[in-house]
Amino acid sequence: MSTSVVDVPNVRVTVPVIALTLYAVASGYLMSIIPLMLPFYGLDTELAGWLASLFYAGLLIGAVAIEPVIRQIGHKNAFVWCLLTLILTIIALPSMPNAFAWLASRFVAGLAVAGIFVVVESWLLSGDEQARTKRLGVYMAALYGGTSIGQFGIGFIGVSGAIPFITMITFLLFAVMVLLVGRGQQPNHHQSHRLSLKSVTKANQAALIGCVVSGLTLGAIYGLMPLALSQQHIEHQHIGSLMALIILGAMAVQPVVPWLSKVFGSTLLMGGFCLIGSAASITALLSTSLIEMSISLFVLGISIFALYPIAINLGCKAVSADQIVTITQVMLLSYSVGSVVGPVLADISMQSQHGLFGYLFAMLFSTCLYMMVVSIKRHKRAMAG
Repeated sequence: MSTSVVDVPNVRVTVPVIALTLYAVASGYLMSIIPLMLPFYGLDTELAGWLASLFYAGLLIGAVAIEPVIRQIGHKNAFVWCLLTLILTIIALPSMPNAFAWLASRFVAGLAVAGIFVVVESWLLSGDEQARTKRLGVYMAALYGGTSIGQFGIGFIGVSGAIPFITMITFLLFAVMVLLVGRGQQPNHHQSHRLSLKSVTKANQAALIGCVVSGLTLGAIYGLMPLALSQQHIEHQHIGSLMALIILGAMAVQPVVPWLSKVFGSTLLMGGFCLIGSAASITALLSTSLIEMSISLFVLGISIFALYPIAINLGCKAVSADQIVTITQVMLLSYSVGSVVGPVLADISMQSQHGLFGYLFAMLFSTCLYMMVVSIKRHKRAMAG
């Protein structure tokens, strides 16, 4: 997701990782309670899909626009300003309980979160190239671990009143304090290649599709899954636990993705995970107990959260070092496009009999078929060659 390259050896990443973890706890809680708190402010629950789409639209624009800001004020200051902007958008929600204000707030929040992702990832990609894989592993653990912890706020803190907002703002202010007080060497970055239409057309098509589908599904899960579970009469404390299981599934699969990619190949592996995810969607739809739902959502988290890292690795294969950042940016933009469209399509599907799980099945199974066809064609070409 980063848009800058760095050459400084042994850059300390403790400060940004701690700040990211605190951000992730607040963000995980916020993303899940927004659909659930709409009725408390007299807002229609159908607004949830649009709130998620506007957030990811901000993420899309922010991913492209943040690099000049980082170049001017540095990584640490950019991180601080993005966190402060996010805090203001949270304050705006209870202060202005109307649809337009909430939509605008979530769009600006998307801009801020894009800045956070770009800053942290470019910070962690700095220094010794051999240490990047380990740093990115720490990054994923901090992001998903913090997000998972945040889900439990639904049951322990609730979704109404001022306490949820105070809690989220407190975590974000602690993150700001870590950045301001903590000592850490910031990376020095230089001009990167500009994103162009040519760089998009050169990207691996299967990798692009993987990123788009990742956005289509994850945008829907973050934006609408709490509401979908609530409509199935699942209590709020259980919703938080179920959302945490999805994120725990995401954490569980990350360490094995590189090994599986080498064994099966990236395209075939994406098809396999989509097949598993589509089966998990069906079992979740047909589940009759909390245990069945828990297992289904854990497997669903494993399947869907595996797509983006596999697609990134596939997109960066056989790419020169000076083009990796550009290709990575293309992948983020593809993910963001899917994230913008996904919640809207999922919201429409929620009006049907099969709801959100039917939507997830359709997205994942169709992608599975595409990846299998591409994998077979590549195998035939390799055999012919």
